[in-house]
Order: sequence, then C-alpha cells, then structure tokens
Amino acid sequence: MRTIMLMNAKGGCGKTTLATNIATWFADEGKKVALADFDTQSSSLDWLAARQSYTGVPEIQGIDATREAPTPARGTEYLIMDAPSRIHGKAINDMLRRVQTLILPVLPSPFDIRAGGRFIEELLATGRVSRKQTRIGVVANRVRENTLVFHDLEVFLNGLSIPVIGTLRESQNYIRSAERGLGLFELAPSMVWQDLEQWDPIMAWLNSNRSLPPN
Repeated sequence: MRTIMLMNAKGGCGKTTLATNIATWFADEGKKVALADFDTQSSSLDWLAARQSYTGVPEIQGIDATREAPTPARGTEYLIMDAPSRIHGKAINDMLRRVQTLILPVLPSPFDIRAGGRFIEELLATGRVSRKQTRIGVVANRVRENTLVFHDLEVFLNGLSIPVIGTLRESQNYIRSAERGLGLFELAPSMVWQDLEQWDPIMAWLNSNRSLPPN
C-alpha cells in the first residue's frame, strides 16, 4: 500500500487542499483510496461528508485518525494522510512511521518561509528522513507570480536540499471544489485547465521512484 502524508510547519498552508486533491486524483484513476485525518479540525472529514451528496464520483474511505489507528479497508492501494499542524520533536518521528512520502506545502509569506525553514531543518534531522525511509517534496502553494514575496519564496526553495515538486497558483477553484467535496480534477475542464497543468509535475513526482524510499 502506498502511503503519502501532507504536513506543514503551521496551520493554513493548504495541506488539506493537497491531501483531498491527491486522494481524488488516484480515486479518479480507479484506485482504492483512503483518507486519514489526524487534525482535530477534521477538515478532510468535513470534505468527505460533503462528497457523499454526489453520485457518480469515486468513493474515498474516511478515517478519523484522532480517534483510531489509520487502518484502511482491505485492498486499499493508497492511504493519504492529513497530518496535524505544528508537531515537533519525537511526535514527528511517530507520525512518519510507515510513511513513504511526505509533502510540505509552503506559502509565500515571510512568516511561512521562516517557519518552513525551521521545520525542514527539524525534519531533516529525524531518523526516518535522514535514513531516507521517508522521501520529502515541497510544494509552493497559493503563489502570485511577479511579486516580491514570491521572489523571496523562490530564493528560499532554491536553497533547499529537498526537491520542489510543484507550484500552485492562488485560485478560487480550490475553494469551489472544497465546498462541494470534489477534487479540482472533477470540475469542468474548461474552468480549471490552468490549475490542472500545475498539478502535472506534482503527480509525475508522486508516480516516480524519486518519491519512494529505496527498496
């Protein structure tokens, strides 16, 4: 079973948005997907509740990981995990246990860049990451190109020792899809084509051996 976790240094960086869209990408491909929500705000589970009002969309199993171990149904091919914000120290290693791939969304703001830098340093020092048992990729999220703060974010990301796997623009389409319990990929293509293009490198990385620990 493939295990992918979304985590960030502080709240509001978009980890739930990425988790739900990654889950729908694989579900739309016919894969059996589970989405485990470790965050007490339960944003991923709220999204799944809204999704139940639709017919014809692939089913995604929801797991309240604040109450039970994230044990998906038999035959699950992808387990996507929405981690809590602001975890540190031993809790990081505990959270990363059996996680193959970790994705960190970072926002283009001075506060998020500084917090992200400290958090990445902490992650790189953990046992699972230092032994390459968990692979990390960074996503620049909600960016507005040609702004000074985006330039600062680019400088920060270019200095990392981990791959930047994608850049997502600030778009109302993420809000529209989240409200309905849908993925971006399940909206009308004419509405979301610009956003879909930005997901190609992210999913290409997830589908490559570069996002997996060595055998």
